[in-house]
Amino acid sequence: MTALTADLPAALAARRPRIVVVGDAILDVWLEGDAGRLCREAPAPVVSVHTRHAAAGGAANTAVNLAALGADTALVAAVGPDQPGAELRDLLDKSGVDTSGIVLAEQTVVKHRVIAADHLMVRYDEGEVHEHGEVTCRAIADRVLRAAVDADAVVLCDYGLGVCGPVLARAIAERRADIRLLVVDAHQPSRWAGTAPDLITPNAAEAADLLGGPLPADRVHAVTEHGDRLRAASGAKAVLVTLDRDGSVLVDDGPGHRTWADPAPEGQAAGAGDTFCAALTVAAAAGLPLPTAAEFAQTAADIVVHRPGTAVCTTDDLTSRLGGRTAAVGEPELRARVAEHRAAGRRIVFTNGCFDVLHRGHIAYLTQARRLGDVLVVAVNGDASVRRLKGPGRPVNPAADRAEVLSALSCVDHVTVFDEDTPTELIRALRPDTYVKGGDYTESMLDEAAVVRACGGEVRIVDYVPDQSTTAVIDRIASRTGP
Repeated sequence: MTALTADLPAALAARRPRIVVVGDAILDVWLEGDAGRLCREAPAPVVSVHTRHAAAGGAANTAVNLAALGADTALVAAVGPDQPGAELRDLLDKSGVDTSGIVLAEQTVVKHRVIAADHLMVRYDEGEVHEHGEVTCRAIADRVLRAAVDADAVVLCDYGLGVCGPVLARAIAERRADIRLLVVDAHQPSRWAGTAPDLITPNAAEAADLLGGPLPADRVHAVTEHGDRLRAASGAKAVLVTLDRDGSVLVDDGPGHRTWADPAPEGQAAGAGDTFCAALTVAAAAGLPLPTAAEFAQTAADIVVHRPGTAVCTTDDLTSRLGGRTAAVGEPELRARVAEHRAAGRRIVFTNGCFDVLHRGHIAYLTQARRLGDVLVVAVNGDASVRRLKGPGRPVNPAADRAEVLSALSCVDHVTVFDEDTPTELIRALRPDTYVKGGDYTESMLDEAAVVRACGGEVRIVDYVPDQSTTAVIDRIASRTGP
């Protein structure tokens, strides 16, 4: 897995991937004011509006987010010859989005949200929602296919407003070989199964629709268990289900991957899914592994959900967020943080290891460990400790680098470095509720197991991912480079 470090957003932006977005473009309007009385005609609040803010919404928001992340972005959509359409075009132009692919529609779709005292009072929409005529649909399809020839990715945003219909679906299916990476963000993903998407990003309700019934309370487990069904129903190679406060779950032909969200209180934020899709596409188009792309997308979404309105995540935002993450923390600070978590009623999960070259097996076991509690603490063997355990040629990466890579994973809450061969003293200091090790261990092999139980905790051994080890990765690299 590629490290999610502070220099990654700028590196992706420097690649300037060419990405085409096609779909339902919307003008989002936010009206903010005060509501101190009820109207005389009905028991409804009167909102005295003092601020109006407009933003690109729907497929247009995805395009704006892509441009903000450094992508050379073109939008193919249908916009009306009206004032909202002119305002939307202006917003797109100022954001650096190529609007030459926009075709003329009867009317621009506008979503108005009225806010008072930080509460959404009402939303009212304008604009017809219907399938566009044959001429318009054919024009959209033709522009998408022309733009796709030299594009690194095509993002299809189908929110049921009429742009993405059967004409476009047939055209993409017929010319699928010309599209390097097809990402679908649709309210009904099954409509696009015939296009064989590389990646789809359904939310919980859309995933439930693919499965033919509501998701149970443990949504993460349900998505993981039914990954093959989700892929079959959508025709997609990979499915990344976004679960709002529960993060996201990737299911593909590998072991999958879970991200954890930094949730915000329910409010007036909108468009986090568009930001997620945009960041995911930029990372995937650059060839990053999908688990890394999912972590990158989750970080971007976490940024915008803490902002009001239809927000946009930029390269600078991500650089600041990733650079601001604390990697390894010392024992005194870690003890204080764990005490705060425990006082808040959170269960502490603890694990340790060298984590010299982070690989798929590590990610799978850390993800499983995080699900066993509320806070995951990872203790990393210091460099001298690794040399004693693994030999004079190790570690490949110093402890500071290993800690930084681990801290960038959304499943990891705290990282610390210890210099002993075992984390026994650290366990005594933190008294974790659960101590976790990978399936290549048994409890009888762990000297620290007795200490865990003496501190009132439990020992859990999680699944082992075969053929995944740091030694195997290093051997493969050595065999390919040669003398």
